[in-house]
Amino acid sequence: MLMKDFLELVQKRQSNRKYTNKPVEKDKLERCLEAARLAPSASNSQPWTFLVVDKPDLVKKVGNAAMGPLMSFNKFVSQAPVIVAIIMEKPKIITEVGGRIKKKEYPLIDVGIAAEHFCLQATELGLGTCMLGWFDEKKEKELLHVPEEKSITLLIATGYPPENYKHRKKIRKKFETVVKYNSYE
Repeated sequence: MLMKDFLELVQKRQSNRKYTNKPVEKDKLERCLEAARLAPSASNSQPWTFLVVDKPDLVKKVGNAAMGPLMSFNKFVSQAPVIVAIIMEKPKIITEVGGRIKKKEYPLIDVGIAAEHFCLQATELGLGTCMLGWFDEKKEKELLHVPEEKSITLLIATGYPPENYKHRKKIRKKFETVVKYNSYE
């Protein structure tokens, strides 16, 4: 399904919390990963590795580790046929130094941009996604054999939403509330 324009694509993209068991085609998944790989980053550091989890038994375990201590959050994650873990990599030294001087975590910003590239591409291809920041990182690292010194920044549940899955109207602050010209005051 091709979108007419970018704003239509942005309006269509939502956090999906239900998935069918239909597998995600490798070419579609790789297209999403390519969109993420091409995302801009501070000093072109590209501080990410995309770890694709598509083995059903491992997806279930990774999904369960995203449910929280009382197994009450993110129950839908293990329904998705694919989960992509974004692992934070060390940025270029100039990005690190600049981040310290400016007190900004550029790699986190970069990972967010790459994740949204992934999700927008998925939406254009008819896939649903949900970015997750809440998960048991220690357990996820164990399951995915991620070295201790690395950080799993985000998980992205990916798959096909059910046909009857309702597209929710976006509730956002008014344009005039969040946009200012030339001065904050």
